[in-house]
This record gives sequence, C-alpha cells and structure tokens, in this order.
Amino acid sequence: MIDAVTRTEALLRRERLIIIAGLAIIIALAWTYIISGGGTAMTAVSMTHWRLPLSMAMHAAPATWTLTYALVMITMWWTMMIAMMLPSAAPTVLLYAQVTRHAARQGQVNATVPAAVFVAGYLAVWLAFSILATGLEWLLERAGVIDGMMMGSVDAWLSGGLLIAAGLYQLSPLKGVCLDHCRAPAVYLSQHWRAGRSGAFLMGIGHGAYCLGCCWALMLLLFVGGVMNLLWIAGLTAVVLLEKLSPFGSRLAPWLGSGFLLGGTLVILLV
Repeated sequence: MIDAVTRTEALLRRERLIIIAGLAIIIALAWTYIISGGGTAMTAVSMTHWRLPLSMAMHAAPATWTLTYALVMITMWWTMMIAMMLPSAAPTVLLYAQVTRHAARQGQVNATVPAAVFVAGYLAVWLAFSILATGLEWLLERAGVIDGMMMGSVDAWLSGGLLIAAGLYQLSPLKGVCLDHCRAPAVYLSQHWRAGRSGAFLMGIGHGAYCLGCCWALMLLLFVGGVMNLLWIAGLTAVVLLEKLSPFGSRLAPWLGSGFLLGGTLVILLV
C-alpha cells in the first residue's frame, strides 16, 4: 500500500513537472516570436519607445491590408496574448491536472484528460479576442489615429480615452467579479466541473472568458504605447500577474484604475 502511494506521488510530481515544462516552453516560444517582431518587418526592440502618444512627425502611411497581412496580425496578437496571459493561468492549469488525476484514482472518471485540452479551450478565447483586436487595429489605422508601422496611437484623444476607459473598467463591479474568479481557480473548477475532453475544453473556455473579462481593457492599452512596444507588453504582463497571483492583487485594481484615469486626463490636457 505504501509503495502504491509512493508511486502515485512520484507520478503526480512527474506530471506536474511535465506540465510546467510544457507551459514554460510555450511561453518562451511566444516571447521569442514577439521579440523577433511577430512576423512584421521590424523587431519589437526597434518598436519600443517612451513617447506617449507617438509624434505625428513619425506617422507612417497605412499598411496595405491583405488577407495575408491580416493573418499575420492575428497571429501576432494571439502569440502576444499567449505570452502575456498564459503565465497567470498556469496555476489553474496545474490545479486542473491535479484534480482530474485525483478523480481518476478515486474511480470518479474512467481516464484523465490531458491538461492540454483545458489549455486549448483557454487559448481559443484569446484567439477570438485577437481576431477582434486585429479588426479594431484596422479600423483605427484607417481612421488615421494609429501609426501603420509602429502600431501605436498618434492621437492624444485616443490615448487618453483608452486610459480613462481602462481606469473606469478597473473600478467597475464586473472587473471585480472576473478578477475574483481568476484569483480562485479551485472555486471555479468546483463550480464548473465537466467530465471528458469536451468538458475540459469548455472549462478552458469558461476560465478564458473570465480572464478576458478581467483583462480586455488592459490589453487594449497596447494601442496607447504601441502594440509591439516591449515596455508596454512587459508592464501589462506584470500588472496581470500581480492582480491575479499576488496576495494584494484584489486591492491593486482600484489603484491602477485611479492611475489610469489620472494618466488619461493628463495626456488629453497636456499632450
């Protein structure tokens, strides 16, 4: 009996390490792709700057949007969402794997479902967001308020408006509800548990929906500093991690909201 328990614990530890390694590889590849330019003609380093908003003197002609270019943009956005969001979802993925393995040992399910199925559902939500973000990028570029090359705002009203909108959302009840779910993966899994591969995929979608509800306004701030601006990408990634994983994360959102409101107002009044 003791040997069986020992073997089970060893299996769980090995499975946990495999999942951690798999997530780490995916995240590292996503960051590598983004730093290299995400399929664009420039590296992310060359598109990183401190200007807010971009100078109109830098304003480039709109990009030529073809189906191929749109697919490149969707891939770039999706890879960026993987790099930014998957680290904060890792604890939920690991907990899902532990719960499904325990359920299989107890005979509650016939077999465990790979955690990759749960991850696929989660990332499907961010693929949908990436498609919408690409469409919004196209509209803003056509309107002449973001730079076609640097992919950042050249309009103080757009930059300030996005910051104010993000600030208001940070202070909203919906933000709080979604953040609470993201910070309590055990509660989410217990309340939304579904068996089988389709159930795992749907649970991944559900968790992704809460994460999207928590972070969509933060992700749109990429238009303020530049979609491929590493300073903004790293900064927003840190904000997401702190909100979801740190002990004081639930208290951080209101402070960030106030800061975004102040920053947006200053951009509109002073730039």
